[in-house]
Amino acid sequence: MSPTSQPPSPQYHVPAFAFVAGFIDVIGFIALAGLFTAHVTGNLIMIGVASVGQAESLALKVLALPTFVVAVALVRITEKRLVGRQRHAVAMLVAIECLLLASFAIAGIALTGKSGTAAVWLGTVTGLLAVTAMAVQNALSRTALVDLGPTTIMTGNTTQVVIDLVDLLSAAPAERAPIRARLAKMVPGVLAFAVGAILGARLYLWVGYWAAWVPVVVLATLSGARVRAAAPVNTAV
Repeated sequence: MSPTSQPPSPQYHVPAFAFVAGFIDVIGFIALAGLFTAHVTGNLIMIGVASVGQAESLALKVLALPTFVVAVALVRITEKRLVGRQRHAVAMLVAIECLLLASFAIAGIALTGKSGTAAVWLGTVTGLLAVTAMAVQNALSRTALVDLGPTTIMTGNTTQVVIDLVDLLSAAPAERAPIRARLAKMVPGVLAFAVGAILGARLYLWVGYWAAWVPVVVLATLSGARVRAAAPVNTAV
């Protein structure tokens, strides 16, 4: 079984995964001194900021980079071993992301109120759990879930949306259908990422790390949906 034999992803998975990424990214940024959990670019920028004297949580941001790289590599190795033998391979990997985010929520709740060395160590573990979880989603968006497009970084998606909107104004009738199809996939993802970021920020201010259980529930639902989609159809009469 090749990766293409995995069940196709419903279109609602695009905004769902994007919502999770926006939600977790904003919690990491607020709670962990500017840590970007869903992508590498932001952490490279924050390391640059630290180089001119604002070094708060520099170690966590530096550790996030190799953690992300190793996590992506492990996801790819695991996926290649599973996907040829297991119809539920993608669902299993999404479930792993879900469990990692659940661990992030638990660690974050335990971190609340801590100070001193314990807070530093637990904060580091908390941040790296989120980075690892989002590395799973980043890796899948390039492999088994490539049909969804990027769901963790919205720069490319927003660029493509603007290009498509401009092109749509002068497109020939035969060109309009694929442009509209791309817009129908990308626009909900960009909006869902923004909604996730806004809701994540609000809920974190209200309930702290308990807010992280929202994306855990979303991922559990997505994993379950993929299990059902991959279930063999009983054609017996």
